[in-house]
Amino acid sequence: MEILEKIRKAYTEYVLENGKQPTSVFQFAKKLKIAEAEFYPHYASFDAIEADIWLAFFNEAKATVEADETYQGYSVREKLLAFYYTWIELLKAQRSFVVYSYGRFGPSAQRQTAGLGARGMVSKTPVLSVFKDAFFDYSRDLLAEGRESKEVEPRPFITDRYPNALWGQTLYLLDFWVRDVSKNFEKTDSAIEKSVNTAFDLIGRSPLDTLFDFAKFMYQNK
Repeated sequence: MEILEKIRKAYTEYVLENGKQPTSVFQFAKKLKIAEAEFYPHYASFDAIEADIWLAFFNEAKATVEADETYQGYSVREKLLAFYYTWIELLKAQRSFVVYSYGRFGPSAQRQTAGLGARGMVSKTPVLSVFKDAFFDYSRDLLAEGRESKEVEPRPFITDRYPNALWGQTLYLLDFWVRDVSKNFEKTDSAIEKSVNTAFDLIGRSPLDTLFDFAKFMYQNK
């Protein structure tokens, strides 16, 4: 087992058994039978391990859907749906860890220290930062593809905010799944479908865009 996987596995087991992070890198490394100096070339802190685990969830979901030949023929809307369904399935396999980790920085935890406006702070936690960066790259590629296929309508001052909107949707779905108590998380499946369809209805071409184009044409030809 390579050292990175060994560290992640040991960390996951520790927090699930103890409900908190190890007290020190020294003690954690000693339990792993490695020198403390061997830990730091891989991770600067325990939060860095958690961040890497969240990134691994994303990378595995993305690699899984992109390896499916049928995925390549999907519309952009269908590709995002496939990603979310796959991502949630992967999270299910480690739900106990996800619930623990999310409990440390999620809305309920942050409300205790930052007031009722804490939900928006979830996006800023360092534990999700590398996952967020990777998701932004993925969403920008999807949106660029959507502009070419006419599924995504470019709009002045708004288009650049589309990746932020999709990231907000991702956090919403994560929070929904963590709190979901329905059988086999059926409500989460519905939340994914409804949220993605709504998002693409909003960022796709609408009657308002047609009206704007007509008004622009009239202005230019008056």
